[in-house]
Amino acid sequence: MLLSFIVMIQSASESALVTEIPGLSATLPSKHYSGYVTIDENHGKNLFYYFVESERNPSEDPLVLWLNGGPGCSSFDGFVYEHGPFNFEAAKTKGTLPQLHLNPYSWSKVSNIIYLDSPAGVGFSYSKNRTDYITGDIKTASDSHTFLLKWFELYPEFLANSFFISGESYAGVYVPTLAYEVVKGIDAGLNPVINFKGYLVGNGVTDEDFDGNALVPFAHGMGLISDDLFQEVTNECKGNYNNPLSETCESKLAKVDQEIEDLNIYDILEPCYHGKDTREATAAKIRLPSSFRKLGETDRPLPVRKRMFGRAWPLRAPVRAGRVPTWPQLSNSNHVPCTNDEVATSWLNDASVRKAIHAEDESMVGSWELCTGKIGYDADAGSMIKFHKNLTLRGYRALIFSGDHDMCVPFTGTEAWTRSLGYKIVDEWRPWISSGQVAGYTQGYDNNLTFLTIKGSGHTVPEYKPKEALDFYSRFLAGKAI
Repeated sequence: MLLSFIVMIQSASESALVTEIPGLSATLPSKHYSGYVTIDENHGKNLFYYFVESERNPSEDPLVLWLNGGPGCSSFDGFVYEHGPFNFEAAKTKGTLPQLHLNPYSWSKVSNIIYLDSPAGVGFSYSKNRTDYITGDIKTASDSHTFLLKWFELYPEFLANSFFISGESYAGVYVPTLAYEVVKGIDAGLNPVINFKGYLVGNGVTDEDFDGNALVPFAHGMGLISDDLFQEVTNECKGNYNNPLSETCESKLAKVDQEIEDLNIYDILEPCYHGKDTREATAAKIRLPSSFRKLGETDRPLPVRKRMFGRAWPLRAPVRAGRVPTWPQLSNSNHVPCTNDEVATSWLNDASVRKAIHAEDESMVGSWELCTGKIGYDADAGSMIKFHKNLTLRGYRALIFSGDHDMCVPFTGTEAWTRSLGYKIVDEWRPWISSGQVAGYTQGYDNNLTFLTIKGSGHTVPEYKPKEALDFYSRFLAGKAI
């Protein structure tokens, strides 16, 4: 029986092996696997994953789960645009595939990494019972934990590797809630036993009050609103920008919104694009010192995707308990506002690509969308602060990082909630260095909690600052000071 079980495991993982990548002419630098894990046989609920083995030492390097947010956004967002093994070059002619190049700053340089589409209904993940598309924080964490237990049954050779959970944006909820489920499972003696060590959250949604009160101090600190307006809004709102208690406070907040509404919410250093030729036209008209222009530049050899005109998440609108609108529901369209996702969409909806990565065809799961509107999602886990406290007090390591020019989830709120835990400061605020330059600032707390900023970066840090992101990621996983 044991022998047949081993053979079954081997055949399951071998059938998931990716042998070719359409659009890539280079040789894969490590083994890739992808496919489905069925987490509910009765409902036919299947979560899709793409697993990249480390390019360094797969048997010893850490294993990291990556989750994108939304809610409703596919983790191929991170795979295509951020820290995946490839850089994607847009197709030169219509109807052809994007060209893929190896990414020198892929997180698979130092770790094994699983990209998971979660919950069911997102990306390539699906269920044959559509009631599963009504979900929330607690159910999503439970389902992702079930996925992990079943995934490790398929890949038991990675059980000994140190395991971390990571993600960004709304995954500021996914990561700590899933980490909590994993720890509960360990406490309950569930098998297989996951070697969980810690987690990373980038520009993450965390707490209604801290997130909701973050924008005004951010806008003032960045010089986006005047001292006079800041003083007026502070006096009228008394620091409570999240739930204004007077009409005067509301009118002052409306003035703040008006001052900043035409900025790129994801990165205030980047232009807000009104069309596909705007980048070139804008660059020619802007007469800024080159040193300032370079602050927002990226080392990525291919351009960061364009952010189109229009806001994404409404300004000063933190996630509150109850139904959370998905990005398409917010914008009344099938596309994420401000974002051009053509490269990912064209690649992942190509029949040869879907076949190569073992994704179901459109008749089963529909077309791939960066962020879907077909799920109904409830924020039912409350503030994440209690989860962070529980995990860090038990000794699990946490890195909370923020691109310091993101206006979607400003670093001011993240810095405030990490400080609010009341932990002793063990590494006072200081710059951290990458390639001989100040790459941001960090503050270390007792109980293995680190807060980190990335200078000049927007909402999706590895997209804007891939080299610096790989630096802090490598150091954190290795347990080294950043």
